[in-house]
Amino acid sequence: MRPFLILSLSFQIQNGSQLDNHWLLNLSLSFSISPSLARVKRKGQGRMSLVNGHVKYNGVGEGDEEGRNRRNDTKRYVYACATFASLNSVLLGYDVGVMSGAILFIQKDLMITEFQEELLIGCLSIIALIGSLTGGRTSDAIGRKWTIALAAIVFQTGAAIMALAPSFEVLMIGRLLAGVGIGFGVMIAPVYIVEISPAMARGTLTSFPEIFINLGILLGYISNYAFSDLSEHINWRIMLGVGIIPSIFIGFALFFIPESPRWLVMQNREKEARAVLLRINETESEAMERLHEIQEAANPAKKHEERAVWREIFNPTPSFRRMLITGCGIQCFQQITGIDATVYYSPTIFRDAGIQSDKQILAATISVGLTKTMFILVAIFLIDRVGRKPLLYVSTIGMTACLALLGIALTHQHVSGLVSPDVGVGLAIFAVCGNVAFFSVGMGPICWVLTSEIFPLRFRAQASAVGAVGNRLSSGLVAMSFLSVSHKITVAGTFFIFSFLSLLSVYFVYRFVPETKGKSLEQIEMLFESEVDWRRGRELQLTDVERLVQKY
Repeated sequence: MRPFLILSLSFQIQNGSQLDNHWLLNLSLSFSISPSLARVKRKGQGRMSLVNGHVKYNGVGEGDEEGRNRRNDTKRYVYACATFASLNSVLLGYDVGVMSGAILFIQKDLMITEFQEELLIGCLSIIALIGSLTGGRTSDAIGRKWTIALAAIVFQTGAAIMALAPSFEVLMIGRLLAGVGIGFGVMIAPVYIVEISPAMARGTLTSFPEIFINLGILLGYISNYAFSDLSEHINWRIMLGVGIIPSIFIGFALFFIPESPRWLVMQNREKEARAVLLRINETESEAMERLHEIQEAANPAKKHEERAVWREIFNPTPSFRRMLITGCGIQCFQQITGIDATVYYSPTIFRDAGIQSDKQILAATISVGLTKTMFILVAIFLIDRVGRKPLLYVSTIGMTACLALLGIALTHQHVSGLVSPDVGVGLAIFAVCGNVAFFSVGMGPICWVLTSEIFPLRFRAQASAVGAVGNRLSSGLVAMSFLSVSHKITVAGTFFIFSFLSLLSVYFVYRFVPETKGKSLEQIEMLFESEVDWRRGRELQLTDVERLVQKY
């Protein structure tokens, strides 16, 4: 049966209520919707506002208990799906955190050189390129859900090999497998979440992987501290082996989360897509509207099947080129500003600042993990309230200042002696914590949010993979060169370079990043269609950041 809507209105313009071209209209509203369209009937009153030619209705109707329960159930279900889909990110975070401490004991147990240390730490990000490059095609072939499963299996295999490795060579084999799994996970989690999320909560939900990365980093730091008193032959193996535990939860998650409705539409499985949309939307009418939007967005893929997606990516149209500049650029800036060097080599930084004991160094890294985790929660609270761009401004400007402060603190410790050793250590810890805090507020989560929401449906998986490639390549180059560069120009000099690169990222955000808050994926796609719309979408001034600071 076709849906129908019966709507009766009565209103009266209140001439005495005119104020600044703002007319208030009293509105009595009652309507009924066919059972095939929605389960909830509403009846009540509301107020309609006519503001500069735009009509807004603020309802004050009474929804029945069934409607409220459905909305709450839908919200809980979508949040649960985003949570389970983000579990792979715990693996990446845990590896980053645990390796920063485990490497201290691997050096002593396996007697590895400094070059091998850089190779061991940095190769994971480089090898993750393989997972990211193949992850797009894999997710289009087997689905987003099962690509998440594949990522977990590959990573856990690598983690098990590392925990049992008798030599550096075997340890590297496990590290390479773990890198491939991380490449899959980094690419697919944001894509999946953005495709099941409602527009108004998409920023929050797509930030979930970053939350779990930070949680994993914190758990890695805690694991380092907890097992550091064991034998040097055993402790680092336990540290790495504990990373296998999250796979149990990922296995349970596969029985709970649905497949992406957008992927199902691309596979002509529209009945299944409709069922998923009904589960993740509050009303049937909203689900049908989203299904129609997805079908419209997928049409170009059906009309142009003869043209390879990868060919279009490397020979893009002007609008798609603008998307690639924004998406890939923000991914690279996230890493070349040195966040992975700060996290991976925090023990090196703290030792350079004057801390000598391994136990004290590992305790200091826990403060970094706690700060990073706390401030990612701030970002989740704000991202859909104030938008992406104000947070990016706060993040990049704050990182620039903290990286410069860290360089100054380390320089004073070794050159000028203007501050006492204890003050220098405290200043270094403060600067490192400040850097990760500002990163977590903006650059960390919003990078993945933007990359997963700006690309058209038929390019989304592959284009997100290209962005993840840039991210992992930048991360790997920084991680594999940090110690060598630090020996040439000192640790302080290296962080002055990171501060300069962070300053460049402020300009990049201003010049190339539009605001996407509250827009549907299809509306975001239209934002890049013309140069004029693209520029209009990025017209957010630094004064907006001032209002953000005043408000919060």
